[in-house]
Formats: sequence, structure tokens, C-alpha cells
Amino acid sequence: MLSDVFSSLVSWLVDTIGSLGYTGIVALMFLESSFFPFPSEVVMPPAGFLAHGGQMSLLWVLLAGITGSLLGALFNYWLSLRFGRPFFVKYGKHFGITPEVLDKADSFFERHGHISTFVGRLIPVIRQYISLPAGIARMNLTRFCFYTTLGAGIWVVILTLLGYWLGANKSLIQRYLSEISMVLCAACTVIVAFYIWRQKTRQESKKSR
Repeated sequence: MLSDVFSSLVSWLVDTIGSLGYTGIVALMFLESSFFPFPSEVVMPPAGFLAHGGQMSLLWVLLAGITGSLLGALFNYWLSLRFGRPFFVKYGKHFGITPEVLDKADSFFERHGHISTFVGRLIPVIRQYISLPAGIARMNLTRFCFYTTLGAGIWVVILTLLGYWLGANKSLIQRYLSEISMVLCAACTVIVAFYIWRQKTRQESKKSR
């Protein structure tokens, strides 16, 4: 029942906002990148298909998708910055979150926020919510925007090109998307492992001097 309601809502949003063209892509991807669980898979592949048919520009489709993703991420960042940190400062003690924990979070995102944001944008579910801890930790905004754009850009390009090459074949798109998601998760694991190894190597090198 709930899935049917959500499916109807998604169809309504696509029909209503999607008719606005590039502005609709920005709006829908804004929703996908914010806390609203809207699937980007119903936005970018159809737009890629329209680009293949010459009804839209592939470049502008990509730019609209990336712009919407960044704006949604910035909205989450602002929400957590505006309301998240004050909430935890006031009530965090009831959840075991002390000012010291928040300071450690600040320190972590200062040192590792770039890799966390970039990798987070490539992992399903996490991509919608990685902006929240970044905002609470007051991650540098310029760095946040850069790595959010980089990670979101990769995802937008993948979805758009799937629609561009495979057209309206939803089952085939879904199959390839599942495979690509697994590859991305594996790649993220390798990236994080390499990053940790590099950080340890640098620390050991500094100690040996």
C-alpha cells in the first residue's frame, strides 16, 4: 500500500516537474539529493534518452542534474548547520553526544571531510545524507561543494549515459545500474583503503624524521 502511494507520488512529481525541462531536472535532483527519498533513477535516464533523441542537450542535462544535486546537498548542509548542531549542543547529553564528541567530529571532517563527502556521494542511501554530518561538523563550505560536485557528477553522468545508450529499456537500465552500483561500492572500498594507507604512511614518515 505504502509503496503504491510512493510510486504514485513519484509519477506525479515526474509528470509535473519534469514538464519544466532543465528546470524540472534541477528541481527533481534537488529533491533526490536532499532528505526526501526521491530516486534519481527516474530522472536522469529519461533525460538522457531525450538527449539521445535530440529533444534536449546532453551537456545541459548533465549540468542541470549536477546543479540540482549540489543544491540539495547544500540544503541538507544548511539544515544540519542551522538546526543540527544547536540541537546536539542542547540535548546531545541525553544521547551521549557531548561537546567533546562534536569537537572530534569537527576535527575529523577538517582532516577527512573531502574523502568522506566524495565517497559518500557514490554509495546508495548514504549519498542523500552525507551532507548532514558535514554540516554539523561545519566542514569547509568550498571543500564541501567541490567534493560533492565531483561525486554527484560521476553518478549523474552514469545515470544519464545509461538512458542515452539504453533508451527506455527500464529492465536493462536497472540491471546495469545494479552492476555499476556494486562496482562503485568496490571502488569506494579501494579508495578508502588506499587513503587510510597513505595517511598512515605519512604519519610514520613524519615520526621518523
